[in-house]
Amino acid sequence: MSWLLHLYETYEANLDQVGKTVKKRSDREYTLLPVSHTTQNAHIEVTIDEDGDFLKARVLDKESTLIPCTEESASRSGSKIAPYPLHDKLSYVAGDFVKYGGQIKNPDELPFDKYIHNLEEWANSPYATEKLKCIYTYLRKGRLIEDLVAEEIIKLDENGRLIEKWDKKYEEKLGEKPPIFSSGAADTSSAFIRFNVFTPDSPEEVWKDKTMYDSFIAFYNQKLGEQDVCFVTGKTRPSTERHANKIRHAADKAKLISANDNSGFTFRGRFKSSKEAVAISYEVSQKAHNALKWLIHRQGKTIDERVFLVWGNDNGPVPNTDEDIVDMMRHSGREIEREPDTDKPYAEQVKRAIDGFRNDLTYQAEVNILVLDSATTGRMAVLYYRHMNKELYLNRLEEWHKSCAWEHRYRRDEEKFISFYGAPATKDIAFAAYGPRASEKIVKGLMERVIPCIVDGRAVPRDIVRSAFHRASNPVSMERWEWEKTLSIACALIRKMLLEQKEEWNVPLNTESKDRSYLFGRLLAVADVLERGALGKDETRSTNAIRYMNSFAQNPSRTWKTIQASLQPYQAKLGTKATYLSKMIDEIADQFKDGDFNNAPLTEQYLLGFYSQRRELYKKKEEDTNE
Repeated sequence: MSWLLHLYETYEANLDQVGKTVKKRSDREYTLLPVSHTTQNAHIEVTIDEDGDFLKARVLDKESTLIPCTEESASRSGSKIAPYPLHDKLSYVAGDFVKYGGQIKNPDELPFDKYIHNLEEWANSPYATEKLKCIYTYLRKGRLIEDLVAEEIIKLDENGRLIEKWDKKYEEKLGEKPPIFSSGAADTSSAFIRFNVFTPDSPEEVWKDKTMYDSFIAFYNQKLGEQDVCFVTGKTRPSTERHANKIRHAADKAKLISANDNSGFTFRGRFKSSKEAVAISYEVSQKAHNALKWLIHRQGKTIDERVFLVWGNDNGPVPNTDEDIVDMMRHSGREIEREPDTDKPYAEQVKRAIDGFRNDLTYQAEVNILVLDSATTGRMAVLYYRHMNKELYLNRLEEWHKSCAWEHRYRRDEEKFISFYGAPATKDIAFAAYGPRASEKIVKGLMERVIPCIVDGRAVPRDIVRSAFHRASNPVSMERWEWEKTLSIACALIRKMLLEQKEEWNVPLNTESKDRSYLFGRLLAVADVLERGALGKDETRSTNAIRYMNSFAQNPSRTWKTIQASLQPYQAKLGTKATYLSKMIDEIADQFKDGDFNNAPLTEQYLLGFYSQRRELYKKKEEDTNE
């Protein structure tokens, strides 16, 4: 229950944000919902004047609307009649629904009767506002459909009955298809109606009016059920067994807390009722779930319905576990250095990026990491949760970006590729291990497995490292840019794996290493650079070293003979320009220990040797050109 408590505390710390609508760059809006409120996509907006008379109406384009709700209405399904307190579907709010042929499953229990009774109780309470009374005055007249027909919002057929679904046969008599049938509503009866009141003194829309929020909250609080000890806060408060859905988005039916199987095996042998298993107060449930929805929309990342969320209790910026160092530098307000020469400045960039998030670090600042997903339509689970000191979290993040680190050149900045040193983003790791066409299901599974490696310091799963290694060893199966990206990410994972085995390898070339695989990788790099230099800039085909790379990793000594033989025409073409590289091949070959130049498959270190040697050669070539 600690995650519920920390979500509840987050809500309490952000009370000034309650009811405020924020628009993201994608134009999507989100709100920290007040207690006893939810959101619905409205299809029709009806405006009423101060005297409670119809003024105008318009069709909306699936506009998300903040509405009051009760425990019953928030969890209604099927044929159950449970009206929302104010805004609701046409079949609930129209008193003349049956008069115009609306279909009711149970004629003895009309949805409007229950709706208007509840609205009357609220409108006559001491908590009612003038806007609420105006809406009630209008709706009790029972002429909503009549007014909507007069406004040509909805249409009637030749028998004066409500047209539920549009058909081309209506076009001859009734004209063009009305906008309501393109608004997203399944049929006319299920069109969601929101109400507004035009008042010169209070131009705020009803669904954005704080006095309306407070009015319903105060009214509904005195109707809550029996009290019990809340397992989250330890206080005695009105409890609830109905908890919120719509956690990830408006159509999400999955719940984190649910217990409605009284006839199965849920409680058998353990509890008589769900309250014996867990009792949560209505206030805590509402505030915790509303805070969770708000955080997901504000800073969560969703992949194939799986939510990855990181947030802090001090309202300061918190780096995500799935970011690379470029994103972290930008979020911390710092510039990334270009083309550093050694690992030391590289590592300093990681430290400076993390330090950007340490600024103004408050005492006892804490971080929460939460992963959510649902296996079925109605049930959601917490797959991973950690609550830890923010300083510790930043230290773990810094350690990850220093240990699982390599030089990468696949990020763009203003149409240019930039170099950065650090751990790749988890999504990029997934594409490196399983290819760019990997499904979201595979990507989210890998991200879930990598998070404990970052936050808890666990070892990187070996199957992920091996998969990236094999793809990087097969460059002919992908385009050049994709292979270069896969290669650097594979090197980062390999370096992390070797560090866990107490072996330290870095980007700069290690000319002292006698590791067999590392030396073979260096040989392959020299062969690649030599042939590429002979081919010239206009030739884009792969070198023999790249073409035979996969075979080279499996049978190095035998494949090297083929590669070395193919180099002779290029050595002849380059003449004395090839002397330096030809001499380097001999020097690297002399470093092999007796018996190491054999046909046994290479280990992951050969990719590190290949990358570092090729990097060193191109770097030397650039320096010679500049001179």
